[in-house]
This record gives sequence, C-alpha cells and structure tokens, in this order.
Amino acid sequence: MSTDTPGIDPLEALRAPRDPACDVFLTGPVFLDIIFTGLDSAPVRGTESWARGMGSSPGGVANMATALARLGLHTSLAAAFGDDHYGEYCWDALEQGEGIDLSMSHTVPGWHSPVTVSMAYEGERTMVSHGHEAPAPAPVAGTSTAAAAPVFPQCPPRARAAIASLAPGRSEPWVATAARDGALVFGDVGWDETGRWDLDALPDLAHCEAFLPNAEEAMRYTRTDCPRAAAHALAERVPLAVVTLGAEGAYAVDGRTGTAAAVPAIEVEALDPTGAGDVFVAGFVTGTLADWPLADRLAFAGLTAALSVQEFGGSLSAPGWAEIAAWWQLIRTCDRQDPAALERYAFLDDLLPATARAWPLRRAVPTIGFRQ
Repeated sequence: MSTDTPGIDPLEALRAPRDPACDVFLTGPVFLDIIFTGLDSAPVRGTESWARGMGSSPGGVANMATALARLGLHTSLAAAFGDDHYGEYCWDALEQGEGIDLSMSHTVPGWHSPVTVSMAYEGERTMVSHGHEAPAPAPVAGTSTAAAAPVFPQCPPRARAAIASLAPGRSEPWVATAARDGALVFGDVGWDETGRWDLDALPDLAHCEAFLPNAEEAMRYTRTDCPRAAAHALAERVPLAVVTLGAEGAYAVDGRTGTAAAVPAIEVEALDPTGAGDVFVAGFVTGTLADWPLADRLAFAGLTAALSVQEFGGSLSAPGWAEIAAWWQLIRTCDRQDPAALERYAFLDDLLPATARAWPLRRAVPTIGFRQ
C-alpha cells in the first residue's frame, strides 16, 4: 500500500480471512520516462527546443501499478528490470517508494532498461521510445522445476482483480488462469496496428469482466459511429463496457443489468496527460472492487485522472486519497458551483480521510540522482 495513505483501505469493509493477499495483479514492461513540459509547440525539424520543465519517473505498466497502490490496493507487478541505474531506480521507486509487491518481477543482467522521452505541449504529447524485449527469467541454479517457487507467467498470484493488455492475435495463458482462480479481469487495449479492428482477434476478451477502450477504439471495434452505441455493442461481449470520451468524460454499460451511466469530465488545466488513461483504469478498478454504483466508479476514475494531469510524469503524477480529499474540500468552497455537479461526488464524504498527511507523495524530478 502506498505510504501516502496509511490506514486508508477502500476494501476494508469487504475483506475476509480467506481472501487473496493481492488485490490487483498486472504485468508488462516498465520504462524509465523522461518528460519535458512547458513546450510552446511541437519540436520542429532542424531546430532546438527548450522545455521549461522536466521530470523522470517509472513509466509503462508502472503508471497503473502506482495509481492502484496510491489508492490503497495491494498491488503485485510482474516485470523485467534492467541491472543498470535506470532499472535500479525504477525498482526502488516502485517497491520502496510505493509499496508495490515485486516478488513476481526479476532483474535481467546485462539488459538495459527501456526508455521513453515524452514531450508535452498544447494539452498533447509526443513520445519517442527505445528498448528491446526482455529475455525470459532464467531458472534458479540448484533447484528442480518441481522444487522451484512458482513464477510468473506459469503461476500468477491469486488476486481479486487482474489487468490485461489485450492485443490482436495474442493470447496470454496467465489471463485464463487468473480468471479461473476468481480474479476479475479488466481488459485494456491499444491502437490496432493491423487495421482489422476485429473483436474476435482479442481471444482474452472472453475472460474479461470489463473492457475499457477509448471512443475511437470502441467505434472501430464495433463498426459504429457513436461512442455510446459502441459501449452498448461491447456490453454484448463483456459484462462491463467502459468507453472513455476524452474531454467529454466517460460512458459505461453493465451488460448484466442493462444499466448505463455517463459522467462528464472535470475541467482542469493539464500540465502533462502522460498516464492519465492508466490512472482512469486504476480508479475504475478500485470502485469496482469496492462494489460502488457504476456512475460513482466512472466519476471517481475521471476525478483521479483529472488530478493526475496537473502533475508531470506518468506514474508519479497519480493522486493519493489525501489529494482527492483536498480537492473535494476545495471544490465545495468555490463560488457558483453547480449543485448537481457537487452532488455527483457526494459519495466521497464517506470515503475520505482528513486532508493533512505526514509526508508528500513522490513526484517526478529532473534527475534520478537525487534521493527523495
């Protein structure tokens, strides 16, 4: 659990002695993110651009893992880390800084960490990445296969939920295993480079409790011209279909009950949108595991994403409960607030701690050389 919120557990009322120790399991590549902010425009070929701000932080799947941990969920991450300074920094930031369980992760000798440089300007971002696929973990010397401790991906940990990155034509056996062991699987997806946009090409979708594409992805996969129609079409394939609408918020359909919910986005001045989609997923997973109403889950996910874009960096921009509480306290004191809009977030009253905290969250800093 993140050190930002000691004692804050959104699932406290639901926990039982035989529950899995892990709330959410996820896997994927961890990048070192280097973020430039304060650019007036996109870089122009043949010129030099100066950024007014810069930060570094763990990126890739670390964005979502950190967001989950900062919301108080016991989070387990399986990833490869290089044995270079970047890999050491990312491991320390996630394990020591955020309390994420890395027992399923491993360090690869001689393999350099993947790196992404992200440039934020005009509410958008441009990224350049470099990396190579990590080799599989080597067996532990002196142990037989039977005697060795279970390792991922053959044996994912038992968890309440798992987050899977779906890709056309790719099936990950661990997803079916996690679902069979009782985990609710949340399917994330990226742009279909094949151009086919075929739901049947996503075999692990069959194991998903929820599918969370953005509006463009949802419409392409369903051959519709309306995000809401796309959500209803997707709800025929998965129990929960959630379509993010950018500045317009999000729309979701519960395929089991037919319930639909729409929540508008919160207007904020975005410093850096890196990782906002991952933070949204983390917020929605939290609300689902806590068994909140569908509209509350959407509102909470949108709020956490909105707070994240006001800090730069992907993983380290994710808010904790104290920051959510501070926002809720502030917004109710602002003049001319729409009463109906405030009522949308009234469910926070029963969830939030006092706004004071003993220490600040880690944030992205210009260099990995400083101790925090």
